[in-house]
Amino acid sequence: MKVRTMKLSTRARYGTRALLEIALRGEDTPVLLKDIAARQNISLAYLEQLMAPLVAGGLVTSTKGPKGGISLAKRPENIHLDEVTRLLEGTTGLVECVANPGLCEHSGDCVTHDVWCGLKEVMDGYLRSKTLQDLVDSEAGRKVA
Repeated sequence: MKVRTMKLSTRARYGTRALLEIALRGEDTPVLLKDIAARQNISLAYLEQLMAPLVAGGLVTSTKGPKGGISLAKRPENIHLDEVTRLLEGTTGLVECVANPGLCEHSGDCVTHDVWCGLKEVMDGYLRSKTLQDLVDSEAGRKVA
């Protein structure tokens, strides 16, 4: 039996991993994108594309020069994963009618539409409850164990 997965694009996954790399370095240490790209095995060009909405959204700052790099613009406990996902993915939904109800002629009277909307609310709530600091703490726990 073939297993299919429901998944986010690489934008949210790689962007979150990059933010974790930055957070693990500490607040006062800008991180070079080329270093993140090498450690996370992400193309530098793609990583640069991912940083643009995170800079525009106020999650990270970019500093040029010899001591430049990418730094967190907020403390890790103030960066919620739903915000990261929204900045990198835009409005998400498991099915098209959740993100864009007007696209489906049945969205107003479709019973399954309510199921997909409910599932989106659960996922959004979970991401809202998780912060970058939670990931930092989890990573620290793994290295200690």
